[in-house]
Amino acid sequence: MLVAAAFVPTPPLLVPEIAGGSAAADEELRQACRAAVARLLDADVDHVVIVGQAPEDGTLDGSWDWRRFGVEAPASAPARSLPLGPAIGDWLLATAGRPIPAVRHHGVTVALPAQACAARGRELAGTRDRVALLVCGDGSACRSEKAPGSLDPSAAAWDDAALAALRDADAAALLRLDPMEGARLMAAGRAPWQVLAGAAGPGAFEAAIDWADAPYGVMYVVGTWLRKESA
Repeated sequence: MLVAAAFVPTPPLLVPEIAGGSAAADEELRQACRAAVARLLDADVDHVVIVGQAPEDGTLDGSWDWRRFGVEAPASAPARSLPLGPAIGDWLLATAGRPIPAVRHHGVTVALPAQACAARGRELAGTRDRVALLVCGDGSACRSEKAPGSLDPSAAAWDDAALAALRDADAAALLRLDPMEGARLMAAGRAPWQVLAGAAGPGAFEAAIDWADAPYGVMYVVGTWLRKESA
């Protein structure tokens, strides 16, 4: 059963060692991510599933590794490196400074349909264990002329719909996000968020948004869903 979820964005500059001299510029976002992860861990979960965009759907093996960005961290290179989204989640857990329950990693592709994402979420949460999801992904990457996808006038409305669904813990609204439009707008969080929707099912959750903005033309949303005691 899903008892908690945290959702975080995946910019490499979230990692201070990668950001270098500009790390202070993103400290507020970084601290928001750490606060969301702390609330997830406070939910007394049996295991955490990190979900993020990947080249293939399914279970992922490996751990975070920033050598692809020219940073020698961690000290020992893992046998296999995770894709960026799951790697950010893995790094946030590894650097949380507290005991971490068992962790699994799951990848979803940009093309995975909404209902397939939902089915994946139901599968991940469909145990008697207390499951948490750490959902890694961004909104659209088309919010300004300098954004990775340049400026798209429809990006703001798509992001507003996603943010409203996350703010209201509205699984049905998350599943209404259009996958093709999300792919066109380079929204790496669409599929992971819809996995969250499937895992949540009809349960009642208390939502909190810690951070929501598009400082580099990419929409970043940080927050949590915590299952209500009476649900």
